[in-house]
This record gives sequence, C-alpha cells and structure tokens, in this order.
Amino acid sequence: MRDYGRAGHGCVGGVSGLRHEAALIESRTGGLLGIREATGIRGMAMGMRRYSAFAIAREAARYHTGWERAWRSPQPKAEYDAIIVGAGGHGLATAYYLAKNHGITNVAVVEKGWLGGGNTGRNTTIIRSNYLQPSSMAVFEKSRSLYEDLSQQLNYNIMFSPRGVLMLAQTEHEKRAWERTWHANRIAGIESELVTPERIKEIVPIIETGGPRYPVLGGLWQPRGGTARHDAVAWGYARAASAMGVDIIQQCEVTGVDRDADGVTGIQTTKGAIRTKKLCIVVAGNSGVLADMAGFRLPVESVALQALVSEPIKPCMDCVVMANTVHGYMSQSDKGEMVIGGGADGFNNYTQRGSFQHIEETVRALIETFPMISRLKMLRQWGGIVDMTGDRSPIIGTTPVPGVFINCGWGTGGFKAIPGSGWATAEMVADGAPRALAAPFSLDRFTEGRMIDESVAAAVAH
Repeated sequence: MRDYGRAGHGCVGGVSGLRHEAALIESRTGGLLGIREATGIRGMAMGMRRYSAFAIAREAARYHTGWERAWRSPQPKAEYDAIIVGAGGHGLATAYYLAKNHGITNVAVVEKGWLGGGNTGRNTTIIRSNYLQPSSMAVFEKSRSLYEDLSQQLNYNIMFSPRGVLMLAQTEHEKRAWERTWHANRIAGIESELVTPERIKEIVPIIETGGPRYPVLGGLWQPRGGTARHDAVAWGYARAASAMGVDIIQQCEVTGVDRDADGVTGIQTTKGAIRTKKLCIVVAGNSGVLADMAGFRLPVESVALQALVSEPIKPCMDCVVMANTVHGYMSQSDKGEMVIGGGADGFNNYTQRGSFQHIEETVRALIETFPMISRLKMLRQWGGIVDMTGDRSPIIGTTPVPGVFINCGWGTGGFKAIPGSGWATAEMVADGAPRALAAPFSLDRFTEGRMIDESVAAAVAH
C-alpha cells in the first residue's frame, strides 16, 4: 500500500544519481513530464527519447522549461486490436509486452480513474519469489528477475532495491513449513536460505527473538528480494508503452461489454463505444464486476487490505521482515518511516480504506517482536481492494466468452508479480491461449480441482 521505495538503498544496474533525480522530478510533477534526449531507447520506438545526465544538465541550464509529457493522453479511437481494462501495473505491463514482444501496438488501456491510482499506488512494494508451488515460483521468479534490470529496459528508474526479504518462523509448524519451502526453492533454483535466530539478530538488530508469546525460532531469507518504487513502475511502463503507440485513456469508465454469438465485439464507456475482438480484464478488486458485465462469474471475493506508516526515524532496518504468525510485515522507507502492513480484512467490501481495529491488532502483535516501535506515532494509513481466490493463487486465462481474457486474483501479492504477470498475459492475448507460464492459473482449474494451494506462502500480505 502507498509508500515510497528506498531509492538510496541500492538502485541496480549502475543507475546514476542524475537519472535517479530525473525520476524524482517526474514523481513531483505527477509522472506527466519527461526528458528528451537524442538517443532512442533499446528495443523501443524512436518516439520516446532516452533519459540521461546530459538531459538533466541541459534542462537545468534553461530553468527546466523543456519538459514534455511522458505519455500521451489521447481520445479513444473507434476500434482497437485489443483493449485492456485497468491502467495499473498489471494492465500497463501487459500493454508494454504486447507491443515490445509481439508487435501489437493498436492497443488501448482504459482506466476509470487515473493511472496507477488503484492497488499499484497503494501497496508496500515488496518483491520476492520464495513460494512453495512450482507454478507460483515460476511466475514470481520471472517477475523478480525482470525487476532486476527493469530500470534499464524502460529507461526509467524504478528504484529497485534488492535489500532482502526475511520471513520469520515463530512456531514449530511454521519452522517446518519454511524448511519445506526452502527445499522447493533449491530444486527450482531460487536463491534462499534457512537462518537461525542468531543470524536473524545479525540481519535485523532491532528484533526481539526471545519473546515469551512470539519467539523467533528461525526464518527463510531471500537476499535478492527487496522493494521498488510503485509509482515509478506504473509510470515507466506507461511511458514505454505509449512511445510504442499504445493509447492510455484515463477517466474512462467501462459501463458495459458488447458481445454477439461469436464472442466479444467491444465495450461501452463513459467516452463512448469502442470496438475490439480482444478484451483483457485486469482490474484487481473490481474483476467480479467487469466479469458480470461480460456475462460470466469469477470465484473471487473482494476485501480491503490496509497498511500504515509511522513518523520518520533514523535508519534502523535495511530489509523487509514478514511475520506470518501475527499477520504482519514491516520495512523502512527512504524517508525513515516504518511501513507496516497486515492481513486482509475478514469481510467483503469495495472501500479503499481500512479499520483502526485491524491496525491495532497488527501493531499490537508486531510490538512483541519489535518493542522499539511501541514509541512511534502513526503518520497515515490507507487501504486498497484486493481480489482473493480460494487457493490464494491468481487467475490468468481465457473465459467462457470468446475473446475475453482475465488476469485477477493476485490477492495480497500483486505488486511483486507485475512484470511476470504482464509478460504471461501478453503472450495469452497475442496467441489467444495461455503459454506455459500462465497455463496452470487457468479459470477452469476451480471446476477441475487443480488447485494451486499457496495458503502457507501467501497467508500474510505480500
């Protein structure tokens, strides 16, 4: 949920400080402004100019009067080869990979609000891939590996920080579960390690490992996990997709789905009717609403997920810590705030806000593991709408309506999956059927009993 990635902790790939400043300048202007430089970005259309230190220096010399829009905001055309509903991270990544990998550029991304204003702008930016099931490990490791050089691919600093993710074992059952996950990760070639309480104390000096109620018995450590700036991920994908010809249409709500005997024919929006033969629904917590418009049902429920940040303090924790037993997790932002999140609310709703009762329960439990946070004051809190499936795994697949594709059900872990999800969904939209990466997550697995049970690995938010 909404906080900033820790840019100063480690931007990979040798991203210079000046390019880092370029991203910050865009963030302060709402992501609408860009810098033009003479060289086209690798693998992309020449319409987008490369960010560079020279561009920063040039604009500084003329008092920053040469900034221009980072992506276009056109009116919708009458027809597109494909329409993606939802301009969050997953939808924008799908559009980008459709254009980059498959050459399909006559694409519209339709968003009822503003770009990145849903869960992409409301998460705690955690990136990891140490899941249990092979299909889950495949898609999340694909995402994590893409995140590593995404700044270079997009020519946009997403502030990826591979600071490491530590998952605590606070019961004997949880300790055995992490041992099982560790063995599965080793078989899949994912770097992770079991750590002792002593090693955990070295990684996180502020932790209390010997508490009477929630002792720390060990943990699972993924050193190449980390965080990234959520807004920058959305802006980077939007900028790159727009440069290749994708239309990003904001403030355009879908009010209906048109279809005939052969399948989908278009959509009705607040900006008029738009024709298409391929419609991809990527709207997270509102997936059930769009599916109902298209004429089918989804086995998902929408609930609120919330987080909060404390007042800023000096650096005291340089990794992400997750505690499934107490349904809480914590990291520290570049501004010094402690970013705290918990599990999803226990009732269905569509409000982008949480409840103080849930916050109190999460913080009360975390204080026993991190006593020092008891003296901190809460600065702000927020919520987002997440869509949960019965097996806590996503749905990426075709639907009963020909031409309609669905990408939903990421639950509490959608941000970490953005690049891999977009990659797999773009393959599916281009081919008309999912390839190997997305095939296990088909919608019909719920009727065929092919569940992908990730309740152990995904029982806590992110």
